[in-house]
Amino acid sequence: MRVVRGLWKLLVGVKDALVLLLLLLFFAILYAALTVRPNPALANSGALVVRLDGAVVEQPKDADPFAILSGNTPATREYRLRDVVRAIRSAATDAQVKAVVLDLDSFTGGGQTAIETVGEAVDVVRRAHKPVLAYATGYGDDSYQLAAHASEVWLNPLGAVLLTGPGTQHLYYKGLLDKIGVTTHVYKVGKFKSAVEPYIRTDQSPEARAANQALADSLWASWQDDVHKARPKATIAAYARDPAGALVAAQGDSASAAMRAGLVDTLGDRIAFGQRVASIAGTDANGGPGSYSALPFDRYLAAHPDGAAGKVGVLTVAGEITDGTAGPGTAGGETIAKLLTSELAKKRIKALVVRIDSPGGSVTGSERIRTAILAAKAQGLPVVVSMGSVAASGGYWVSTTGGTVFAEPSTITGSIGVFGMIPTLAGTLQKLGLSADGVGTTPLSGQPDIYHGTSETFDRLIQTGIEAVYRRFIGLVGQARHMTPTKVDEIGQGRVWAGGTARQLGLVDRFGGLDDAIALAASQANLSGTDATPRWIEREPNSWKSLLRDWTQKNDTNGGDAIDPWTRIAQRPQVLLLGAIGDAERIAAGPAIQVRCIECGFAEAPSTPTRLKLTPALLALIGK
Repeated sequence: MRVVRGLWKLLVGVKDALVLLLLLLFFAILYAALTVRPNPALANSGALVVRLDGAVVEQPKDADPFAILSGNTPATREYRLRDVVRAIRSAATDAQVKAVVLDLDSFTGGGQTAIETVGEAVDVVRRAHKPVLAYATGYGDDSYQLAAHASEVWLNPLGAVLLTGPGTQHLYYKGLLDKIGVTTHVYKVGKFKSAVEPYIRTDQSPEARAANQALADSLWASWQDDVHKARPKATIAAYARDPAGALVAAQGDSASAAMRAGLVDTLGDRIAFGQRVASIAGTDANGGPGSYSALPFDRYLAAHPDGAAGKVGVLTVAGEITDGTAGPGTAGGETIAKLLTSELAKKRIKALVVRIDSPGGSVTGSERIRTAILAAKAQGLPVVVSMGSVAASGGYWVSTTGGTVFAEPSTITGSIGVFGMIPTLAGTLQKLGLSADGVGTTPLSGQPDIYHGTSETFDRLIQTGIEAVYRRFIGLVGQARHMTPTKVDEIGQGRVWAGGTARQLGLVDRFGGLDDAIALAASQANLSGTDATPRWIEREPNSWKSLLRDWTQKNDTNGGDAIDPWTRIAQRPQVLLLGAIGDAERIAAGPAIQVRCIECGFAEAPSTPTRLKLTPALLALIGK
């Protein structure tokens, strides 16, 4: 009877928990329904307001429904690159749009190549003789690169333009690991594969320093070239070289210093900016001071859907490459392979473009995607690769399927190298007075032994596997790029290259964006008209999650939360620290053999982690 009573109590507890969960869900939905602000219809005409409260990415992640229902929605959001481009390009020929406003107060950036692509869309609007006005309290590298394409650049009188240029600091853990007794066993091929250096060194190796400096210099040159073409009157080089001198010459007024250097056109607050926009696009009769007739980005985008459903399939490989399945924003090998296989079975596409914006990750996930693309080639489909801001390591592994590879000078690519890493805790246990013992039957029993350290047999096995994967990697590259393995090894070794140099080395074929890749693929398949338009091969956004996000989305166009550049710089140490720990966690939790590019952080859209999740893998890495 005691067992029956216990079982009954368990069932009652489960029932009560389910009822409570359903009640919470009901009241959350009721609250959202009562507080939702219905979207009013678009104005007859006005200014398209592209208010970027977050980062521009190739493929946004799904919204977290539990975070939304609990009120813990992220402060920023992710904007899909092609959506931003489509909205801005549509404005160029839309008589309803009198001007385009770039509200960059809360813009957290994006990959350099992605921002160049948005800038090109802004140029299309300007060539249509429509004004584009940019506003921010302060500009950094990413926001100013985009603002430079505007016909009018506005800056708050208390703001500044702070240009830091590409560069990064890495956190090195070896000193800490030595103190707590953690030994990091590293297996790699490639003298430039510096992802493992923080665990075995206290500083950069000479090879890594030279390669990283060359990459930073190349990206900085591309950035300056893009800004100079968009805004020739801006004295970028002198301003960035001596910002203190520019500030002194302006008697300490940072906004005036930016204006004296030709970086901005007008100093004014939001009210003055709004009045300027109203003089072009019309006033908002129901608004307050500085209001104007506005066409909000999300509603404008919904009114101009992407009707493309042609015969050029576009497969997106975005984010870290992982094994198995994954949601948008992460390149799950199995997910992407199944999406492509399903589309091929429908026989709706005649050509394939593979859009890559990934620093790599799992070698098996990368190979799963590659073999799925080869199945498309086996059906006679021409395959063209389009690289985004980054297509390196595992991302480059996937790119070997392309008959033609497009990139931009600012694309980060290469990183043809392989590594693996395993931490062991023998020293930590000794410091704590702990010991371990056991039995085994083969040389690999209990390996990798994190308590005593890995065995010589295990080390030899893993290193041999790493070398075999590297030989396969350079073989794939050599076959795709018509190079000998020796030649690929010379430019490989894990070294990261900017797109301009990669083209000179033969790692990419042409400069160009996604549109260029689609046009070439259509031409190779003899497609024209609507057949030459793209068909996106990707999972449809979760409508439930999108609905929840829309309920909490602001509808105002009065500007985002202003973040001045001084604050952004002050927050950088925290962002770098959390980012470094996040990198360590991903490496520790990842597969034993990885084709991942850590140095590619130059090209990643910045994010600000709000908390650190102490996973078992991370705890093992730090030896706690």
